[in-house]
Amino acid sequence: MSFPRYPAYKDSGVEWLREVPQDWQVKKFRHLFRESIEKIEREIVGSMLSVSGYRGVEVKEYDDDNRRRLDEDLLGYRIARVGQLVVNTMWLNYAGLGVTEYEGHVSPAYRSYDIAEGLERRYVHHLLRSGIYVQGYTQLLTGIRPNSLQMSRDDLMEFPVLVPSSREQLLIAAFLDCETAKIDALVAEQRRLIDLLAEKRKAVISHAVTKGLNPDAPMKPSGVEWLGDVPAHWELKSLRHSITKIEQGWSPTCENEPAAEDDWGVLKVGCGNRDEFDPTEQKALPRDVDPLTAYEIRTGDILMSRGNTRSLVGMATFVPRVRPRLLLSDLLYRFRAKPELAEGKFLVLCLRSLNARFQIEREATGTSPSMKKIGQGVIRGLFIAMPPFDEQREIVTFIHAETARFDALTAEAQRAIDLLQERRDALISAAVTGQIDVRGLVETVAA
Repeated sequence: MSFPRYPAYKDSGVEWLREVPQDWQVKKFRHLFRESIEKIEREIVGSMLSVSGYRGVEVKEYDDDNRRRLDEDLLGYRIARVGQLVVNTMWLNYAGLGVTEYEGHVSPAYRSYDIAEGLERRYVHHLLRSGIYVQGYTQLLTGIRPNSLQMSRDDLMEFPVLVPSSREQLLIAAFLDCETAKIDALVAEQRRLIDLLAEKRKAVISHAVTKGLNPDAPMKPSGVEWLGDVPAHWELKSLRHSITKIEQGWSPTCENEPAAEDDWGVLKVGCGNRDEFDPTEQKALPRDVDPLTAYEIRTGDILMSRGNTRSLVGMATFVPRVRPRLLLSDLLYRFRAKPELAEGKFLVLCLRSLNARFQIEREATGTSPSMKKIGQGVIRGLFIAMPPFDEQREIVTFIHAETARFDALTAEAQRAIDLLQERRDALISAAVTGQIDVRGLVETVAA
């Protein structure tokens, strides 16, 4: 869909803004925003707030109540009032700002600003979070690490702000609120599809490793309530019968950066979080530390996280062909399938299935949801329904084909999300900089 443009434009005087509508003004941030000095002194105001690059200001969610700050820890935190602009100057390259619809408090590293009369809050929200403005901020950020680049107070005060007439601000805000809501609904639909595909993927794997591939195969009770019936010719065994001894790695002090290809690296627990082994999840072993080569990872190893969040503790992964000089860490267990009894890839599929995850999450210990642990005894005692060796391989081949199909559908949905978000960003930037004239569109859009 093509949009109309304004009849006349002028040079904005700002290189990255380029041309803007003839009647629009360009003002400095300092003339439109006044920093609030309100801080928590005694009473706590509202909830803890944070800024999302996609959604703007939102109430901070905690996955672990132990991470919530005590009231005495919040003294000195900045107060954010409804309608103020909240800015995280260390995240401006990720659109770390927005006009808040909530009253609450934010980290002292944030700033809150009152917005001048005559500025429409929703227009300000869309303008200052637009892709073109993020590009403008990025040119002025300084620092060493990409995730902590910061804009100075002086640079922010001098930053150019586009100001159309009050009526145009209202129309632009209404247009973008409507159009972005439509796009967000389409994105949410694709995200729901991805969630459904993930659930179906898990269900297919779990069914294959507990019921087999032959729907007409005679079944028998497994004797385990949560497992139900299994094929009559399968054996229900604890994992100890199908694996070698379980090893635990070591914990040297490592560099923060990953190891170069020819250097020694120590695997991080995240190497097994995804469906496939991820060898990039590792830290460099200092060159003055002698590697314990007995812990070097080999093709065919099965790795399992010893400690992690509840949903990831005990997550298993199969190591395919792997580069040399990667070492087992202390938060990982290692074992192998006994070659005469079990196929390693089949065991990993079993261990990642819904049934095994039920056992693992039930037995994981620890008071914090952010760090649960599982012992070797629990792993060895996990129940696995074991088909004959050849049938294990058939199931692995089947699951590989089915998951490839699900992954392709998921990738297609993700591409749709990416395109929708690109369109959203482009539409916002075009509207707030006057590259499209929304004055005759809002009634149509609203209808």
